[in-house]
Amino acid sequence: MDANAHGIRTTSFLLLIGLLALLGSAGAGRAAITTGSLFEEMIDMAGLSSFPDPAYRTVQFSSTDRRSRLPGGPDWFANSDGFGGEPIPNFEKVLREPDADGIGEYLIADVAGPGAIVRLWTAAIAGQVRVVLDGAETPIYEGSADEFFRRPYERFGQFKEIDAETFGRTVYQRDASYAPIPFAKHLRVVWTGNVKEIHFYELQVRLYDKSASVVSFRPEDIHTYRSMIDRVTKALDDPDEGVKPRSQAGAKSFDVAVVASEKKTVAEFEGSQAVEQLTIKLKAVDMDKALRQTVLQVTCDGYPWPQVQSPVGDFFGAAPGINPYQSLPFTVRPDGTMICRFAMPFERSCKVELVNHGGQSVEATGAVTVAPRTWDERSMHFRARWRVDHDLIASNRDVQDLPFLLAHGHGVYVGTSAYLLNPAEVPTPYGNWWGEGDEKVFVDNEPRPSIFGTGSEDYFNYSWSSPDIFLYPYCGQPRNDGPGNRGFVTNYRWHILDAIPFRQNIRFYMELFSHERTPGMSYARIGYHYARPGVTDDHLAIMPADLRAPVLPEGWQPAARMGAANSVFFASEECLTDKQNTRLDAGALWAGGKLLVWTPKSSGERKSFKLAIDDAGKKQINVAFALTPRSGKVAFYLDGQPLKLADRDEEVDLHRPYRTLLRRVALMPGELTAGEHTLTLEWRGAGEDVTQPEVGIDFFWVQRQ
Repeated sequence: MDANAHGIRTTSFLLLIGLLALLGSAGAGRAAITTGSLFEEMIDMAGLSSFPDPAYRTVQFSSTDRRSRLPGGPDWFANSDGFGGEPIPNFEKVLREPDADGIGEYLIADVAGPGAIVRLWTAAIAGQVRVVLDGAETPIYEGSADEFFRRPYERFGQFKEIDAETFGRTVYQRDASYAPIPFAKHLRVVWTGNVKEIHFYELQVRLYDKSASVVSFRPEDIHTYRSMIDRVTKALDDPDEGVKPRSQAGAKSFDVAVVASEKKTVAEFEGSQAVEQLTIKLKAVDMDKALRQTVLQVTCDGYPWPQVQSPVGDFFGAAPGINPYQSLPFTVRPDGTMICRFAMPFERSCKVELVNHGGQSVEATGAVTVAPRTWDERSMHFRARWRVDHDLIASNRDVQDLPFLLAHGHGVYVGTSAYLLNPAEVPTPYGNWWGEGDEKVFVDNEPRPSIFGTGSEDYFNYSWSSPDIFLYPYCGQPRNDGPGNRGFVTNYRWHILDAIPFRQNIRFYMELFSHERTPGMSYARIGYHYARPGVTDDHLAIMPADLRAPVLPEGWQPAARMGAANSVFFASEECLTDKQNTRLDAGALWAGGKLLVWTPKSSGERKSFKLAIDDAGKKQINVAFALTPRSGKVAFYLDGQPLKLADRDEEVDLHRPYRTLLRRVALMPGELTAGEHTLTLEWRGAGEDVTQPEVGIDFFWVQRQ
C-alpha cells in the first residue's frame, strides 16, 4: 500500500473514532450540537420558549466605528462603519500592515469554542476572508468576502444536493445568511484587503458553555443532513403549512363585538399548557384606527400586568393597516386574518383580552390554540410590550438611543418590530432616511455592548436605506409608503437561530439617527422576548394618548435638498394637457394632498404633460407614481420620441398587490433645451385581475445632472 494512502486512511479512522467518542459523551448527558440540530432549531417555535440548554451567549463582530468605546462618551454616536478609510480600522486587530498595494490583513473574529456562526450580513465588502475552525491547517472557507457573508454554503460541491432555490429565499434572507457553521473548539475569521475600500460586515456567533458538545461544520454536513435541510427550508418557505399547531383539539374560537372603551375576555385557560397559535381578525369602519386602538392583552399566571400588551396590528408585525406578509412567527393575510406562532407557556392560567380604546365598535373573530405543556425550571413566559414615542425630532446631530427593552432577570430576546411615521420632506432615500442609527445590546452588565451594529437597516438585514418591500421568514419591510423612506415604515426581525439569552439583564437600544433634522416623527416598537418569573422591565402601561390614529401630516411638498438637490418640481395636475379620463383624489400621502388619477380605457392610450425648463443642460426627469393593485404598465415619450427608464427598460410596471406606495421612477438623463417639453405616458396594459385600470401620477421633478 502507498504510504500516503495508509496515512490518509489512518487519519480518517482516528477522526471517525473521535467523532464517535464525542457523540457518545454527548449522549451520556445531552445531545451534541450539529449542523443538523441547528437547522432543526430554525423552525422550533416551542423550543424557543425554554431557556437554552446548553446555555449560550450571542455576540456580534461588526464593522462598527471603533471610536464608540465609552457609552455616552464623546464618540458614542460615531458613524464610520465600513465605507473605508475610517480613523481606526473596523476590525478586532491589525494582523499585517498594508503593503505597497494597500493590502493588509485584519482580524474579524477570534473566539474559543464551543460555538456556532448563526448569522452573517453585509451591504458590500471587498477583499477575501479566511475562516478556520478548531485551529485546522486548512480553512473551511477561503475566498471572496462578499460571497462568504451572503452565501457561505454555495461554493461547497454538496450544495447542489439540496433544494438550492428554496434555500436561497429562506436561509439566505435579503443581505443576510442564517446558514449555521458550528465549531467545537475555536473560530478565527481573517479579512485580507484594502481598508480604504468598502468593508461592511456583521458576524453573529453563539458561544456555548464549555460543557456543551459541538460537532464542527464540514461541507459533508450538507449531504448528511440534506433531507432535514430541505424539510426546514420548505417549512420556512410556507410557515402556515409547515409550522402548524400539534393539534386543533385545544382550539377555542371567539366571535365578539367590543364597543368603545370596553374590555372583553375572548379566551381563558387553566392548568399547565402553552398557547401554540393565536389567530385574530378585526372588522370596523376605520380599520387603521381599529388595528392601532384595539389592544391585545395576554395575562399568564395571574400577573398584575399582561405579559403581552400591544395594539393588535402592531403585535402582528405589519402595522399600520393590513399589510400582508408571511414570516416564521407571524402571518398577516390579505383578508385581515392575523396569525401568531410564538409559543406562550403558562403554569396555572392564561387570559386573552381585547381592549377597545377607540371611539368605534370593533368586531373580533379568531381562535386560541393550546396544548398541554409541563412547566419546569427552564419554562418562560412570552412577552411583547409595545411602546411609542410621538413628536420626536430625528436628527443627524442630536442623535439619541431609543430604548426597545430594558429588563432585569433571566430570559431570551427573540424579535423586534419597528413602526415609524417619518414626515421627512426630501423625496429620496438620501435625505429622508431615518435609520443611520446602530443597535446596541448590552447583556448581563457588560460595560460595552456585545452586539453593536452598523445601521438600522443592517440590523433588519437590508442595506443602503432601501425602500423596497421585502418579506422573509426572519426579516422584512412590509410597509414603506415613500417616496424614498417617507411616510409609514415598518420593519421586523425575528431572532430564532440568533436569539439573545440573558441571565441577569438586557438593555436593547437603537439609535435615532436621520439624514437631516426631522420633527414630528413617531416611533413605535416591540422587543419580543421570553422571561422567567421575576423578570422586571421598564414597560409603562399603554395610555389612550399613545394610541393616536396613525395619520400622515397634511399638505407636504417635496424639498429640493440632498438626493433631490438641483431639482424643480411640477404638480402633475398643473402640467396636464387635457383632463379626459382623469380625476383628482385626496390623501395625505400625496404632495399637496392631491393625486392625479388617469383611467385609460385601452392599451396604447396616451396622456401628455407640459414641463417648462428654465435653463438648458443635462437633466433627468423623474415621475412620482402611485403603485397600486389597480395599475399596470406605462411607457414614456419625450417630445414624441421614446424615452427609456434610467435602468434602460422601456416600460415600468406600476402594479403592486395589496399595497399603495408612492415611488420615484427615474427616466434616462439627457440634454434638454430651455423652454417647454412634452412628456407623454402610454398605457401598455395590466394583468387580467385589473378590470378598471388606473395610473396615479403625483408629481414630476426635473433634476440637473
